[in-house]
Amino acid sequence: MPFIPHTKQDEKEMFDAIGINSVEDLFDEIPAELRIEGLSSAVPAGLNEMQVGRLMRERGAGDATGMCFIGAGAYEHHIPQAVWDIATRGEFYTAYTPYQAEASQGTLQVLYEYQTMMASLNGLDVSNASLYDGASALAEAVLMAVRAHRKSKSKRVLMPATVHPAYRAVVANIVSNQGVTLEELPYCTEAGKIVVAELAKYEGEDITALVIPQPNFFGVLEDVDGLTNWAAANNAMSIAVVNPTTLALLAPPGEWGENGVDISCGEGQPLGIPLSSGGPYFGFMCCKQKHVRQLPGRIIGRTVDLDGNSGFTLTLQAREQHIRRSKATSNICTNQGLMVTASTIYMSLMGAAGLERVASQSHANTQALADKLCAIDGVERVFSGTSFHDIVLRLPAPVNKVLKALAEKGIYGGYTLGEQYPELQDCISVCATETKVNADLDAYASVLAEVLED
Repeated sequence: MPFIPHTKQDEKEMFDAIGINSVEDLFDEIPAELRIEGLSSAVPAGLNEMQVGRLMRERGAGDATGMCFIGAGAYEHHIPQAVWDIATRGEFYTAYTPYQAEASQGTLQVLYEYQTMMASLNGLDVSNASLYDGASALAEAVLMAVRAHRKSKSKRVLMPATVHPAYRAVVANIVSNQGVTLEELPYCTEAGKIVVAELAKYEGEDITALVIPQPNFFGVLEDVDGLTNWAAANNAMSIAVVNPTTLALLAPPGEWGENGVDISCGEGQPLGIPLSSGGPYFGFMCCKQKHVRQLPGRIIGRTVDLDGNSGFTLTLQAREQHIRRSKATSNICTNQGLMVTASTIYMSLMGAAGLERVASQSHANTQALADKLCAIDGVERVFSGTSFHDIVLRLPAPVNKVLKALAEKGIYGGYTLGEQYPELQDCISVCATETKVNADLDAYASVLAEVLED
């Protein structure tokens, strides 16, 4: 947007037109006690363009440039250059919420294509046009399940301890004051997953929903068929939390058990979004057709005009902007449109075969990395369950000390689990995506061996 300065004469004419003497008169409704005379001394003085440029270069130089093996919910995948070259074109980059269909057909079609791809990837009937991130998407899924399961009065949701700790914390913050009870399910310490038989104690009780992660936070594959069937047999809704990349190889949530899950959600970052020091990312959510009116966020519909031409428009907008707040399914005020645009382009370029190659190579590299690290004396796998994207390893030395030493040598070696899981104080989770080659895996193993010898 160009800078268009106003002359003193311009300002006087505008003031005269609205009957004021100065800009300050526009703010006379603000009580004096709420005004400040200036910025706090803690706020630094303004910098000129040259100084800001230097500061940003210095901060940029401090960003991590080593090899990343962390994973744990945010994954470093190769992103074709075309993805963001297209996504940052002005037509997409500055496009706002497409309330006016006649002026927003391009944006609406992108979102429609995104929904189609995500519904297909999850094996479910319908997708919304994104949420803030994976954690808030799970919170919205829990609230959606409570609304949709009208026969359940308990608002009790079974939440496995194998769900991402950050997701569990966000869900608790969002739903705890809405009468929803989250009951944590312990995991099998040998296999690293939920044992379906352990749910027998809940049979006959009023359970609103069961959350099912796949893969779980440890990278272990849960018995999704058994868990989904248990939920259906016990009149509980099922909520899948999935990594979209893994769905290129694993069975989609819509095919779990005999009838599939009711709702699927997760983090869309693996689909063309860079790590970016933690965001912005976006959340996705899909569901069965019968639950579509409880789906939060926006949905794009496809229709035809009077001449038979295809057209796209917002539909089923049960948000607080469109109806009374008390009747809204959600207070989601916008979507992560730019991130969704990039992911749509990414999935279009990769195609089903490309996504499958990414998932397959990531799985192979993670397994190969674990084998190389476990060849080091004292390093061992923790769980016996089949793993996919992340693997938990036990180290023979203090975890934080080891990871710090690795980082000093340019290797970001994994996620420390002890803070969230006290029983795993000496453990880390590691991940190697398709961006790594065998030499990278050998380098990590070599440096780790050196660090453990010190």
